[in-house]
Amino acid sequence: MAKYDHLPIYKKALELTVYVEDTVKNFSRYHKYTIGTRLRDACWEVVTTIMKANNTPVAERRELLVTLRDKAEEIVIALTVAKELKAFSSFNSFQHAAKLALDLSRQSEGWLKSAGKPSSPES
Repeated sequence: MAKYDHLPIYKKALELTVYVEDTVKNFSRYHKYTIGTRLRDACWEVVTTIMKANNTPVAERRELLVTLRDKAEEIVIALTVAKELKAFSSFNSFQHAAKLALDLSRQSEGWLKSAGKPSSPES
């Protein structure tokens, strides 16, 4: 099994996941179980998708990287919605989570681009 814990994207995803877990604890009960659950689940899915993509042969990795990119964008959107709903205890809390999520999103897009275009089937 390939190592993945050295990857910068894995480190960023893990940092975001831990931060979201700690932050959601401070959400109101309603937000904790609605938007908080969505954020937590998406973060966990990103971490596991990174592990799966790294353990998948390069030729078959693209589909997982598309999923990773989409999940990273979902986290950015969910964080923005949580901010608008005033779920965060402070703007700084949102700002830190958003920075981590944007970094993760950029890294996932870069990994997808480095994977290249999908090969077209021979005619």
